[in-house]
Amino acid sequence: MAEFDLIIKNGMVVDGTGTPGQQADVAIVGDKIAAIGRLEGSVARKTIDATGKVVCPGFIDTHSHSDLLVLDQPYIDPKVRQGVTTEVIGQDGMSLAPVRDEYLSAWKKAMAGLEGSYDVDWDWRSVREYLDRIESMDLGPNFAFLAPHGNIRLTVMGLDNREPTPDELEKMQDLLSQCLREGAFGLSTGMIYPPCCYAKTYEFVALGKVLADAGAVFVTHQRSEADDILNSADEILKIGRESGCRVHFSHFKVAGKKNWSKIDPLFEKLDRARADGMTISFDQYPYVAGSTMLSVILPPWAHDGGTDRLLERLKDPVLREKMKKDIREGIPGWDNFVDFAGLDGIFVTFVKTEKNQDAIGKNLVELGEMRRKEPLDAAFDLLLEEENVVGMVDFYGTEEHVVRIMTRPEQNVSTDGIMGAKPHPRLYGTFPRILGKYVREEKVMSLETAIYKMTGKPASVLGLKDRGILKEGFFADVVIFDPQTVKDTADYVNPRQYPVGIEYVFVNGKMIVECGQPRPQRAGKVLRFSGR
Repeated sequence: MAEFDLIIKNGMVVDGTGTPGQQADVAIVGDKIAAIGRLEGSVARKTIDATGKVVCPGFIDTHSHSDLLVLDQPYIDPKVRQGVTTEVIGQDGMSLAPVRDEYLSAWKKAMAGLEGSYDVDWDWRSVREYLDRIESMDLGPNFAFLAPHGNIRLTVMGLDNREPTPDELEKMQDLLSQCLREGAFGLSTGMIYPPCCYAKTYEFVALGKVLADAGAVFVTHQRSEADDILNSADEILKIGRESGCRVHFSHFKVAGKKNWSKIDPLFEKLDRARADGMTISFDQYPYVAGSTMLSVILPPWAHDGGTDRLLERLKDPVLREKMKKDIREGIPGWDNFVDFAGLDGIFVTFVKTEKNQDAIGKNLVELGEMRRKEPLDAAFDLLLEEENVVGMVDFYGTEEHVVRIMTRPEQNVSTDGIMGAKPHPRLYGTFPRILGKYVREEKVMSLETAIYKMTGKPASVLGLKDRGILKEGFFADVVIFDPQTVKDTADYVNPRQYPVGIEYVFVNGKMIVECGQPRPQRAGKVLRFSGR
């Protein structure tokens, strides 16, 4: 008679492959799935009756911003409570490693602008050292890392807006190879963020060749998601075509009402590229608003040289007026957030100091009224006073597009969640929102398809060989939820609210959510890339 550590009995097992669910039991021994099927007569130290519930793989968040948060709050409460068992960090070309001593101060400020401020001792420099540091924590979920293009460029050639020399380009290729050997699953780049935005296409092609040789993935916040999105997509497809690497678009969208008509030609480009044999994927969060650092409203030239130079420019009245002019009139190829979201569609989510706490939750028009200033001046002052540590939510999209993008074959689910005093609700609600709103209520897709897009699909994108599917011998990352009640409760007014219906979460066989309540313990692992 078989004896197991845990048997989950009588659940509807949806295994993450997209195939129809089946009534079955799931047995776990240690950190692995030991058996799936009818296990009558088997005994276990613990049994959970999952009658009426869905048993599926743990959700994989392919776009997470927990790089700093994990060192302060390693349980990652907002994620595991919605069923996330693996976080993919190192996004948008900006993370914590690799980094050099001489740029450490400037890079800390840049990262604080994206992810907030945490009292963390940066006692690492390489990817291996950073991942080892994470691994020393009592992790809730697992963590996978993408080598950030901005860090690689910074380490080799600093923060200046210039092209690399041939020697520097070769050094970036070598450093990327080192990052992959040290565990990174691919390269990320944020083409709207400095210093990534200074790179030309050929630089990405050269790095893409390193990825192709290793079997790793190129993950990109493309250069434009708005006015120039069609040319921007062409650039990404060119990178994939000329380098031979797989390409994955982050937080895929079309931003701004005047650009919404571009979705069909954008899809046509993807269809042609896939027909030509390219491997393309993208992730998406199911909301019509995004979230990032407030300083993205500033033109690219304002960021040249890093945060300290940016703050100096914000003190210069002449340069301020130039910034306003560029924001009002636009710059070809630049994603102008004020243009596509509007001053009244951009809301402050976090600041660094107590002085400006009253700005949180206010849009830029309201901020101007509070400060009795023109909205852009109020925003510039806020960035200056907070040393660029200001987050924002921006409204750009349409629900029709959310659904059309969600049902594309390239899509998998992600949160792009950033912690803050008033964060985007996606941080707390993304995965249950898919299951409640889009599966149960609107019937946009089947339950099996949705779970595939949360588990098996992202595992294949990342190159995880033993996660993302419920299968004997795979790691026991498992979620049990109620398909009749699961839903998100977080909204833009009250975003820090946990979902309902996520009843149990297991990471590597360890229970970290029980009956919907947190049960923190050391469960997660740092996952490291091992090549093809």
